[in-house]
Amino acid sequence: MKVVAVTQRIDVLADRNEIRDSVDQSLMRFISEAGFLPLSIPNTLVNQNDISDAKDGSPLEELLRKINPVGVVLSGGGNIGANCDRDVTELQLLNIAYKKQIPTLGICRGMQMIAFWAGSSTHSVQSHIATRHSIYGEISGEVNSFHSKSVKDCPVGFEVVARSLDNEIEAIRHKKLKWEGWMWHPERERRFAERDVGGLRDLFKTE
Repeated sequence: MKVVAVTQRIDVLADRNEIRDSVDQSLMRFISEAGFLPLSIPNTLVNQNDISDAKDGSPLEELLRKINPVGVVLSGGGNIGANCDRDVTELQLLNIAYKKQIPTLGICRGMQMIAFWAGSSTHSVQSHIATRHSIYGEISGEVNSFHSKSVKDCPVGFEVVARSLDNEIEAIRHKKLKWEGWMWHPERERRFAERDVGGLRDLFKTE
């Protein structure tokens, strides 16, 4: 089974004096449903000051070399800036994925991180928190929505493939690389949508 590298959120448990990496089991099941083996990436392999380039021999690059993933998933949950270790890990991971042309999917915050990496920014939205709404474009249908931030402008090198009815960007795709971003959480559906399972399968498909 082909491996997919999955980033994790960081939870600080002050009463236990612990800092934990974590990822929703539903996301791992979603990736497995598409036919891949999900593998969590720790947030401890990159120096906070080392995000400028994907250096050969760095611990993160070495891990990816060994597991040889067919894809990368930037998981959702939390906002950019909430934890430097996660931000730096995901930025460096995107550098490596770009360098090695690894297919990549960003989910919610993950799409925001891709946009941030590509030079775009976010703005606040209030009508997209804990609700459902329709999207239209190349990707269409009904999606869940759990974000208070939305990508402000389409990043350079990408195209918008879905918008909400209030014209917020809901999905982006790189014009050359196999990179996509989705603002909804496919793993939070009671039953995974075939649109999403098929989309992930197609994105990470190898010849």
